[in-house]
This record gives sequence, structure tokens and C-alpha cells, in this order.
Amino acid sequence: MILTTEQKNQVLKDLASLIAGNSDDIIAQNKLDLDKAGDLDLTLVDRLKVDEKKVQGMVSAVEEVIDLEDPQGVVLSQYDHPNGMKVENRVVPFGKILIIYESRPDVTIEAAISAFKAGNKIMLKGGKEARNSNLFLVKLWKEALSKNGIAEDFVTYLDIDRTETQRLLADNPYNLDLIIPRGGDGLINYIRTNTAVPLIISGRGNNFIYVHENADLDKALNLILNGKSRLSVCNAIDKVLFNKNIAGLDEWMAKVITAAQAMELVIHGDGEYFSQFNNVTSMKEKSMYAEEFLSADILFGIVDTMDEAIVKINQYSGGHSGVIVSSDKESAVQFQNEVDCAAVYHNASSRFTDGGQFGFGAEIAISTQKLHFRGPVGLGQLVTNKWFISGDGQIR
Repeated sequence: MILTTEQKNQVLKDLASLIAGNSDDIIAQNKLDLDKAGDLDLTLVDRLKVDEKKVQGMVSAVEEVIDLEDPQGVVLSQYDHPNGMKVENRVVPFGKILIIYESRPDVTIEAAISAFKAGNKIMLKGGKEARNSNLFLVKLWKEALSKNGIAEDFVTYLDIDRTETQRLLADNPYNLDLIIPRGGDGLINYIRTNTAVPLIISGRGNNFIYVHENADLDKALNLILNGKSRLSVCNAIDKVLFNKNIAGLDEWMAKVITAAQAMELVIHGDGEYFSQFNNVTSMKEKSMYAEEFLSADILFGIVDTMDEAIVKINQYSGGHSGVIVSSDKESAVQFQNEVDCAAVYHNASSRFTDGGQFGFGAEIAISTQKLHFRGPVGLGQLVTNKWFISGDGQIR
């Protein structure tokens, strides 16, 4: 069934109304999940919790996607063959997309709406910790589809256990065209090694800021602190590299450490330099550079040059976001060209790596791979292309 843009938008309008009208019930179902959370990690609890602000965020995300251009059917190129054939390359949906995710019930809405407007059928497999929230939100999805006379199987929730999930990945009984895993390294690596279905990897963060020797230090401090303004998100900052030639480094570093401590951050220092500061824990293992913290931890390091910073970022980061704080364009251009991340910033916060902030509306993931897309993934990336050729009996 091929849906028109008008049909898709009407489903989304009805979905937004249903979410807004059932806010109390959504929060009540989420409370059932929170009550069962037990000793779940605090960052996962933050992702699991749904309050009025998150409900409104879901509604806003739906409304934003309604306003976005529908990519389905767009002609990318056309060619009139000398023999009279008309050759067109058009945008088409992937087909059937499975989204596997942990903790975040809002993914049930915000990721699925992008896939839906791009013309795909969506299968959702959320974590057991969010089961009540997810089932209720999918119920609203099905009400919106049914109200418009559209098959409810456009959005399907897989309420299955681990064994069935393993079979799903290995055997692909639903003929999936694409899987998008959203979660930690353990989930992503497990799916990668247990399925032959193509993936878009929504990879880990582990993002770095490099403070160049000529940086505006007020800007640098604000960017470091803003990078840790939320701990459980993949666009948070985990590592900060400081150029050793920053004027007045010792005095300013004390200011940075005081501000970080005021935010209750746990500061780890790489090297002897940081032993002069109180309440900075010495980094135990180099492997810490490769960790995505998703916590109040932050690691500070000193580098001799920008080139050293670039090498270290490319060695250890998750390929998500990198930031340079610098007062000259030349160093920024080199950094942005040579740092191998999906998003590279000059004098701006990594917290902007987000589909909504990039003008996509709701995002389905932030891809840290290079095929078939990189960075925030919205409905414009949840498509592929297909050749349409019309002739009148031509043979070769």
C-alpha cells in the first residue's frame, strides 16, 4: 500500500492529538515501568522517565515532521535515452525497518514517525524496562492508522523475549530491509554479529573538546559545561584536551575544575599536571579514553599540539561529535577536516548534534558509520533510490 503525503500527514495529525489527549495515561503507564526499574542505572532511568515535558516533546516532534517535505517519489535525476526510453531515478522507501532500542519510550513515537512519513513500515522492539509505556504508545499509533482506514501493520510492536529476538535477528522471518539499533555498545555489537540484515548504527558518543592555545577561554568554559548539561545523551562531552600553551593555563584550569565540581562532575586527570589540583582523580588506565561515560565523569588531558589532539580524538572517540575552541579560522578548518566524526564543531556545543537542531524535525538515530548516511538521521535519510524506465518495446 502506497500512501500519499496527505494520508501520512493526517495519520500524524491524529497521532499528535491522541498523544496530547492521553498525556495522563501515558505518564501513568510509564510510572508502572519506573516502579519496576529497581536498581536500573540512573542514566537509564533518566531515559526511561516520561513526564509532561516529554509528552509535549513527542507532540512537537510529530508536528515538526508533518511540516517536513515528503521525500518519497522525488525524482533525483532523469535521462531521455536516444532510443526514446525515459529513465528516472526516484526516491523510494527502504520497505520494512526494525528499530531496536533501550529505555526510551519516546523513541516509539519520535523515531517511528520519521520512518513512517518516509513511506516505510516500522517494527519496534523496545526494552522490557519500558514495556507498559511502549505498548500504550503503539496502541495510539494503531488508533491513528485505523481512524484513517490504513492497515495497522504499518507500525508493529514486537513484544517478544530474548530467545525470540535472537531468532528474529538470525532468521529474518519478517523480511526486514533495515535494522536500526539504538543503545549501548553491548546491544549494537550483539546485533551486528547476529544478523545479515543491513544496519544503520546509532553509535556511541564519547565526544571530545579540544581547547586550542588561542581559544576564548570564557567560550571554552561554557562549551565544556554545556557539554555535560545532560549526562545520559550521546551528544554529551566526555573528554577535554587542553593545549599546554594556553596563556595562564594553571589559573584558568583551576577555574574550570571549580566550575565542574559545582556541577558535581567527577574529574579524572591524565598525567602529572593535574596532581596540583584538589579533587581531581588520577586516570588509572589509558583505556579510559575510549569509554563513553553516560555519567558525571569527565576526563581532562594536556596535549602539546593540535595535531596530537586530532590523533587522540581519531584513536579513541566514538566518531559522533568533536569540538575545537579556537580564535582563528585556519586551525578550525584543519581540525574540522581531519577529525573523523559525523559532526565537527568550531566554537559551538556538541549538544547540537540532534536531528531537530539540524532542521530534520524528529530524528531516528545519529549514525556514526559512513554508509549509507552519517550524523542525525531523519526521514530524508530513511529512503533509498530506484530506477524507473518507460519504453515502447525498445530492445538492445
